[in-house]
Amino acid sequence: MTNSVISVPAGELPVYTAVPGGTGQWPGVVVVHDALGMTREVQSQAEWLAREGYLATVPDLFHGRNKVTCMVAVMREARARRGRSFDDIEATRTWLAGRADCTGTVGVIGFCMGGGLALLAAPGRGFAAASVNYGTASRAAYTPDSLAGACPIVGSFGAKDPMLRGAAGRLDRALTAVGVEHDVKEYPQAGHGFLNDYDRSGDKTPFLVAIFAKLTPGMGYDEDAARDARERILAFFGAHLRNGASP
Repeated sequence: MTNSVISVPAGELPVYTAVPGGTGQWPGVVVVHDALGMTREVQSQAEWLAREGYLATVPDLFHGRNKVTCMVAVMREARARRGRSFDDIEATRTWLAGRADCTGTVGVIGFCMGGGLALLAAPGRGFAAASVNYGTASRAAYTPDSLAGACPIVGSFGAKDPMLRGAAGRLDRALTAVGVEHDVKEYPQAGHGFLNDYDRSGDKTPFLVAIFAKLTPGMGYDEDAARDARERILAFFGAHLRNGASP
């Protein structure tokens, strides 16, 4: 597990990379963090993927900026579908694909804000598969027009997530309409953030997350939903990153 920097159009980008044990070449995965930034929790997601045989890198999209300023900037860039966040994600994908220990096939996975960016990065940005986990993005991002030409997508949502009511159904219908291979599932008992276990990763549950969890029944980590979602993600990545070819 290493911290390093890579070159990007805006200068240098800090990244955290988790490497599988042993030697060889592995498929790559760009791990896009949520609105809390580069936490131990998102690093643990990369480490989970590395244990499963993926070269996983988390770019710090908030580097060099105030967190609130960053969140506002990322939301603006998401609406425009261009900007520094997309440049950083693309630079990370290119860097991963060019590593000697990477097969050249790279996927993307994201959570919350990062899930929305992963969804927006699925069409036309060179990824072989995308994992969208309760991706917060505009309704326009969940339409056939937005998703035409996207890479295969595995999506996971919680039915008790008030921010994304109906998003799983919209995504499933849109991907079906444009003929993109997909696996989209909504978990009845889960809410927002059900894959993010801050306490177990070594992070203290963020104050705002704890407050929202009290106000929103079902929000936060859900062991059963998380286990099933991880199994689906690994099966999907296995089919498209291990067995598929680079786009």
